Amino acid sequence: MSADLVIIVTGILVAVPCALLGTLLVLRQMAMVGDAISHAVLPGIVLAFFISGSLGPLTALAGAGVFGVLTAVLIQALRDTGRVREDSSIGIVFTALFALGVFLISKFASSVHLDLEHVLYGEIAYAPINPLVVGGTYLGPRTFWTLGIVTVLAAGLVLALYKELKVSTFDPALATALGLSPALVHYLLMGAVSVTVVGAFDAVGAILVVAFLIVPPAAAYLVTERLSHMMLVAVLLGTVSAVAGYYLAAALDVAIAGAMTVVAGGLFALAALLSPAHGLLAHAARRYRSRRAFARELVLARLAALGGSAPEEELARALGWERRELARTLRSAARGGLVETAGGEVRVRRARSGAGRERRRGRSTARWPGWR
Repeated sequence: MSADLVIIVTGILVAVPCALLGTLLVLRQMAMVGDAISHAVLPGIVLAFFISGSLGPLTALAGAGVFGVLTAVLIQALRDTGRVREDSSIGIVFTALFALGVFLISKFASSVHLDLEHVLYGEIAYAPINPLVVGGTYLGPRTFWTLGIVTVLAAGLVLALYKELKVSTFDPALATALGLSPALVHYLLMGAVSVTVVGAFDAVGAILVVAFLIVPPAAAYLVTERLSHMMLVAVLLGTVSAVAGYYLAAALDVAIAGAMTVVAGGLFALAALLSPAHGLLAHAARRYRSRRAFARELVLARLAALGGSAPEEELARALGWERRELARTLRSAARGGLVETAGGEVRVRRARSGAGRERRRGRSTARWPGWR
């Protein structure tokens, strides 16, 4: 298997579980939990070394996994007090635990080399040269096994508890009324996030994991409003980011993880710009249409006050508008069958205004049948 394919598959195996779980984190407004876990596991790595005396990656990952789950539990415990907000609890826990790890290293392990940079920042380019060998048998790249297990666990959790996760995410009170335990579902989700973040440390580092946990789901949130579709779109965007990011890094000779993150950010920018429901262009178009509609209503109201008709010059003075602005609004109103102009005189089209309103209302309710 080529090194290129190993790196690309590794990136995809990171993107898929991060997209599935990150979608739920984004909807729960807990997107930065992944970042908190990535920093808060530092004392777990140090304590694992103190207990085992080993600097191996499995020992470090075991200690990091324990503290990853502990981080999620502490964040929820602070939040449940009702005195600390979600964002504040995340900041308190991850800074306190990270500082504890730094203290333990500086006080008791200053002369020991702990490969924390590799754990926190990783290097996906090393995936092809990090094989898994058991009993002298080559089983393939280690990242395939580690991240493959993580992907299966994350996908299995989402498939097995999809309804429970959906209900507890959008309406915890309803979940309780249905006999579910939102707290248990939350801890299962946080445990899965911890396993995902920690499991990807050795392969790609925490930075790329945090990026894949947040950016593709956030972009998918702008594109669709159904949870299942949002997860699928997030997986697709994460996969595209991994593949395109690798080839971008190869073309420009830059860091692979950084290139993947840049591509993910670019896809988010496109979604933020072009999303039909929440995009900046769609928002600008809606604002323009609203201003035009409001201007037409002002013209109709002023004409009604003037007896139903008035010269354009008088109407412009009454509204305090320039003639060019009035002419643009009159053209729009005339196309809608609201007014008619002849010889510089503007008149309300009384006979057809009601029918026009009914036609416009019919088109509106046909497009949005739930609105009446």
